[in-house]
Amino acid sequence: MGSIEISEVSKGTKLLIDNAPWNVIEANFFKPGKGNAVYTLRVMNLITRNTLEKTYRGGEKMETADITDVEMQFLYSDTNGFVFMDTSSFEQITVTPEAVGDDKDFLLENMPVGVTLWNNQPIALRLPTTITVEVVYTEPAVKGDTQSRVMKPAKINTGAEVKVPIFIAIGERIIINTQSREYSGRAQK
Repeated sequence: MGSIEISEVSKGTKLLIDNAPWNVIEANFFKPGKGNAVYTLRVMNLITRNTLEKTYRGGEKMETADITDVEMQFLYSDTNGFVFMDTSSFEQITVTPEAVGDDKDFLLENMPVGVTLWNNQPIALRLPTTITVEVVYTEPAVKGDTQSRVMKPAKINTGAEVKVPIFIAIGERIIINTQSREYSGRAQK
């Protein structure tokens, strides 16, 4: 951990604010006619995902957070949590269910995943933008129901439930957007 001037803070800078790691989403500078410059930061807490705006005067020092992003591979989950392997050192770590959060719905074995570490402790995951999964259960389509955007629930092989178009059947492979948690299309066979 080091410290930097507020004027050096930009989008993507990781800061330690109130003993928690924050990511700068937006940094704005304002210089009134008289007085010191004012910096407004929009930041996101890397643990809770809450966002807020903070205002600082020019010349203030900020403490940087010890954040590293590591490419890992998801191996399996057990009663202790979710086990990932560092693809460069082959070291395995267990990530708590709290740090994984709702991303557990889209974890597939051997999937490449970015893991964010704060003080060498995992605090968040970065899943691929899209994943290909298989539909394991959904209600059959009703004959004659051809309205274009009718959606129905479907259970996928990760155990999660997503909305899919009415024409999707059990056994089909589909593409899911992990950020929006929505159906993106059919996968190529």
